[in-house]
Amino acid sequence: MRASIEVADIFRSAGSGYRLAHAGHLSLQQLRVMSAIEHCRTAALGGHVEACEDCGQRRIAYNSCRNRHCPKCQGAAARTWLAEREADLLPVGYFHVVFTLPAEVADVAFHNKALIYDLLFKATSETMLTIAADPKHLGARIGITAVLHTWGSAMTHHPHVHMIVPGGGIAPDGSRWISSRPAFLLPVRVLGKLFRRLFLTRLVALHDAGRLAFFGSAAHLADRRAFLRHLKPVRSKRWVVYAKPPFAGPEAVLAYLSRYTHRVAISNRRLIRFDEAEVTFRYKDYRRDGADRQQIMTLATDEFIRRFLLHILPRGFHRIRHYGLLAGGSRKGSLARARELLNVAAPSENDTTDEPDNFRPPCPCCGGRMIVIEVFERWRQPRGPPHGSPSTGSSTP
Repeated sequence: MRASIEVADIFRSAGSGYRLAHAGHLSLQQLRVMSAIEHCRTAALGGHVEACEDCGQRRIAYNSCRNRHCPKCQGAAARTWLAEREADLLPVGYFHVVFTLPAEVADVAFHNKALIYDLLFKATSETMLTIAADPKHLGARIGITAVLHTWGSAMTHHPHVHMIVPGGGIAPDGSRWISSRPAFLLPVRVLGKLFRRLFLTRLVALHDAGRLAFFGSAAHLADRRAFLRHLKPVRSKRWVVYAKPPFAGPEAVLAYLSRYTHRVAISNRRLIRFDEAEVTFRYKDYRRDGADRQQIMTLATDEFIRRFLLHILPRGFHRIRHYGLLAGGSRKGSLARARELLNVAAPSENDTTDEPDNFRPPCPCCGGRMIVIEVFERWRQPRGPPHGSPSTGSSTP
């Protein structure tokens, strides 16, 4: 069912004015995302006409933009991705670990997204793999699925990485599975210290190599001494690493992943009102507890669009990555060895609950099967029904 207000409605109404007002200050990627969302599931992208085999009821379905930043297109993408990941789950407890960048470093990332976000992935994954391999802690090679989020609930710039980690790993010699304690994976203070050291060392190296850019009020950070002064407070500050208790079974892991892997800065269901000048939406204030955590915010439309565009990732940037036992080239062999050590059977390759690619909702009139009777190209409209055919209905699923 279509949400009463969508990000696409805001872009269609105010997007052209925003582009005009900020001409020359928007990246090509931002412009492409705006265009994709505005045109998603409209005649601009083409589509097809379906008809019910039983009652003849017709339905128009427009094509999706399939852009990874589109709030409307992430459901199908998440389902496909999760179906592929389900076979990777092991019968062990899973932990959720979050690494967050301090505000001073997030300021640097604002103008250097590809470099800093990539560094965030590398520093966090190396931190986890190093501490887990240490015999003083777990002493095993673990697997990690990491997901980058760049926003807070109010769409402010807040880069952090969510990790899903099995509660254990394979011993260095491959001879046994080493389980973590039931409610404890790795010490967060130790993780935070190594994360801080790895990240800052490599961040300064990027600056020394002249690879970081600074603009506007941050232009003075191009000077090395000013840059080091900017980072001085975070060298002694505790870097936040948060480890949640383990999930209650593999199904809970998949449910969590479905909420996090393909999330965008704001979902359509959080939007409350849009009146051309302002956008009102729900958000969570994590400084409050209980019912007070749910809050409502109203932003000028231009500010809402600006915040949404903050979180457009650089083209080709991978926001979901796998490490250790789950790293691409060795994943299949590592998981097979883990199952052997855990004495569990591998999932059958024939077992699948995926929706077929051509899945279509049943007829809204009689519940019958809908079949495609016409395909129309971009910017075209479907032909009208023949004279005397059943009354038609249209929808944009």
